[in-house]
Amino acid sequence: MFSAISDFLLNSDPMSWGMISVLIGVGFIVGFVNTLAGMATALSYALFMAMGMPINVANGTARVGVLAQFAVSSHIFKEQGYLDYKLGFKVGIPVAIGSIFGAEFAAILNPSVMEIVMGIMLPIMAFLLIYNQNGGTRLKRAVDRGWNAKFGVLEFIVFVFVGIYGGFTHAGVGILIIFGSFYMLGLDILRSNGIKQFAVLMYTPLALTIFILHGQVNWTVALIYAVGNVAGALVASKVAIKWGARFINYSIAVAVCLMSFWLIYKQF
Repeated sequence: MFSAISDFLLNSDPMSWGMISVLIGVGFIVGFVNTLAGMATALSYALFMAMGMPINVANGTARVGVLAQFAVSSHIFKEQGYLDYKLGFKVGIPVAIGSIFGAEFAAILNPSVMEIVMGIMLPIMAFLLIYNQNGGTRLKRAVDRGWNAKFGVLEFIVFVFVGIYGGFTHAGVGILIIFGSFYMLGLDILRSNGIKQFAVLMYTPLALTIFILHGQVNWTVALIYAVGNVAGALVASKVAIKWGARFINYSIAVAVCLMSFWLIYKQF
């Protein structure tokens, strides 16, 4: 069964109805989960690599859907009152600056080295994702005490490093932005998620441009996949942000750990 699926993904024409259905379907799931929680971009990498793309091309190709998805979700979060543009720009600018360096590093890195690095980093992000489930209550109390969103030099530096990671790989960067908004800016989960949407929207065009310059975007796959990403973001943005997030986060964490094992195992 798994062999048949692998053969189908590797040998099918991206423009065939079967592959279009797979790309849009998986894109929808990724767009939905990324808007609601995070980490689902790792599934994009897994799909694209199963289709025969090197990981750096998979990385660049995924950014097209990310840009389309977060453009939609940012607008909806703003409409629903969960996105402060002024604070969003404060977070987004250092993230965007950092992403330039991270994307350039990812674009020139040997794909095998990048697979090993991601295989190590993704489980760490999965752990942070699970840990997040226990951090919300403490943060809620902090917000109730009246913490204000102060943004200084330390916050700027931290978000530059978040941007470096995001430029390198989108998988998990949303969690880091949410954590920064939680613990450094004192925002609640909904507004932290809104900041995440906007910061990703700001940095993704810069990272995508670098991957384009290095010829690491499969445009046929990217544009089809983006349709699913946008549809998933639309649906997720219309439901309560916390709905089902715990279950989805744990499911993605398991998938990411399995993917990271495969990325490292295949090197030997």
